[in-house]
Amino acid sequence: MDIASTVFNALQPLLWVIPVLILIYIIKTPWFKGCAGERIVHFCLKRLPKSDYKVLKDITLPCESGSTQINHIVVSKYGIFVVETKNMKGWIFGGTYQPMWQQTFFKRSSVFKNPLHQNYKHIKTLQSLLGIDDTAFHSVIVFVGEGVFKTEMPENVTKSVRSMMKYIRSFNTVIFNEQQLQTFITDIEQSRFKPGFATDFAHVQSLKKADK
Repeated sequence: MDIASTVFNALQPLLWVIPVLILIYIIKTPWFKGCAGERIVHFCLKRLPKSDYKVLKDITLPCESGSTQINHIVVSKYGIFVVETKNMKGWIFGGTYQPMWQQTFFKRSSVFKNPLHQNYKHIKTLQSLLGIDDTAFHSVIVFVGEGVFKTEMPENVTKSVRSMMKYIRSFNTVIFNEQQLQTFITDIEQSRFKPGFATDFAHVQSLKKADK
């Protein structure tokens, strides 16, 4: 038996460790956490009555800076809910008008863009596309995971999917009919970029250019 075969036979019982380590690494990435959070939110939104709420997921639309990517759009007779999902741990500090919010986890601290400002861009893009008044839109921010708010947040920044659902259901004044809802959905579907890796990559590149 040559040396290579001997080494391989010795290491073979440990080969299962490699995929496990890769899986653990992927699970801890912000990308995976974001996807997991969006799936949880999507599952809950789909439980809304289909007769009154139409749920659209992962919508990338063209805008002046290139593209804007919206986690969820809920088109309903009570208005259009634009939902931004954040999956974070630790303490969350922020305010309505602050451009950057802060996350503190143990002794580590980092900042991220104010999600309310992000959603404002989403809403302005949809408003331009659909040609309806901005009062018909409802911005919703939902934090999933183990994050804890350490500053007072506006009511549309929710700390759980349960709070998100409660906020959405708090609107009960009918402002759109079924025909209008179908028109909105058609306009969005026809304007969105085709979902997939190419669209996601192009969107990331547009974000990098916008930050320069």
